Order: sequence, then C-alpha cells, then structure tokens
Amino acid sequence: MRSRRLIIVLVLALASGLLAGWLALRIIRESGDVGPIQTATAAPTEVVVAARDLPLGRVLTVEDVKLTPWPSDVAPENFSSSVEDVLGRGLITPVVLNEPLLSGKMAVKEAGGGLPIVIPEGMRALSVRVDEVIQVAGFVLPGTHVDVFVTIDPGQQQNNPITKMILQNVSVLTANQIVQTAENGEPTTATVVTLLVTPQDAEKLILASTRGRIQLGLRNTLDLDSLTTTGIRIPNLLPGAPVRAGPRRTVPRRNPGIEIYRGPDVTTESVQGGS
Repeated sequence: MRSRRLIIVLVLALASGLLAGWLALRIIRESGDVGPIQTATAAPTEVVVAARDLPLGRVLTVEDVKLTPWPSDVAPENFSSSVEDVLGRGLITPVVLNEPLLSGKMAVKEAGGGLPIVIPEGMRALSVRVDEVIQVAGFVLPGTHVDVFVTIDPGQQQNNPITKMILQNVSVLTANQIVQTAENGEPTTATVVTLLVTPQDAEKLILASTRGRIQLGLRNTLDLDSLTTTGIRIPNLLPGAPVRAGPRRTVPRRNPGIEIYRGPDVTTESVQGGS
C-alpha cells in the first residue's frame, strides 16, 4: 500500500514538472522577446604584427610587418590595423616574431630610426668598451640594468688601488650594436656597451673609463634600491696583509752656497759640510 502511494506521488510530481516546463516555454514563445539561444562569437579583426624578430631602432619596412587575424574581444590596446600606419616608424623597443606593433613601441615617423629615438629628454647614451668578463660573460643585453664599478690606482708610488661603485641601476641600450640574442638562444658576446645615463653620470663614466678599469655588475631589473658604499682598498680586503710600497722618492738636498760680491761681480761658492 505504501509503495503504491509513493508511485502515485512520483507520477504526480513528474507530471507537474512537465506541465510547468510546457507553460514556461509557451509563455516565452508567445512573448517573442527571447529567440533561440545562440553561441556568440566575436568577429576577428586584423592586427599588424612583426613578421620577424626586429631590433631596437629599426625603421619598419614592408618586409618587417604583416597582418594577422585577432579576436576583436581580446585585441590589445593601441594596436594598428593598417600596414601603412606603421611603415617608416622606428622601434623604441625590440619586438619578436608575431608580436603586435603597438603605438607605444614605435616613434613617430618624423623621428626617424636608430638609437637617438630611444633616448629620453635630458638623458645621454654613452658607449664604453668592455670585454666578456667585464660584460658579465655576455649576459649584459639591451634592456638589462647594471651597476658600474671602477678600480683606480691613485698613484704608481702608492700601489694601493681602490674599487668603488660609481653608478647604480643604469639601463643598457645596446651591446655591440646587437640588440637581440643569437638564433640558438645563447647571449651574444659584445665589445661595446651603450648605457643610458644623465649628463652628470656621463662625466663620471668617462673619467672612470679613461683613468681606471670599469666593471659592470648585472642586477635584477625589479631591484630599484640604491646603496651607499665607501669603496674597498687592499688593507680592508685583506686585513693584516702587507701592502707593498713603491720606491721612496728622495729629494736631493740643495746647498744654498754663499754669494760673494766683488765690485759689480757676484760669485757663489758652495759651503762644504764639516763633521
């Protein structure tokens, strides 16, 4: 008896559900406000991208760019949709294959190309010669930041050189005028590194490179802290180690002599030292 009642209740509940669904569907169709459910698909748009890896300062040509379909709902801001809009403009940052050419990555056409378009107002680009060791084994590349150290011997006679950090968090613009890594992904060894500095820092860098030996210290680009250092000399580096002194300069003692006047004539006779 109890099972029969349970079955009747289930049948009535099912019938009520079907009836409610049918009534809802009929109301929706009669209202005409809602049509069949369709999947919304954003129409693609065309975006100008790099046709190959391009270095900083490159003036864009037809061979450097191409149009590619891009979903309009996720298109990047400030993108270009016309090749003509980007031709003749210089890159102010390196771009890689298929990277969108956004307006913020290009200079105006009147600015031209090359390194000058990436130098902010009030700054200077200064190149210094380095070797692979000074360049941190080839890992100082465009876009990285470095500290500049200099080792100077104040005088040949003192033979007590000092090493001091003179510049911090300096941006690297170019490395041997090569602004991209090799095809195999290995860093490119450079002989000239161009740094972005203020005019005051440029003076320090020129003096350091002409009177001493400079070394670059690679730093994390997110590390913006500045430190104050006093420099290091050999006695501080190796306490207790003897410092070889250069040959002592001796100044010969001058014998003033005695001036003897004989009429209009004046003669000088040296004085012999006695015991």
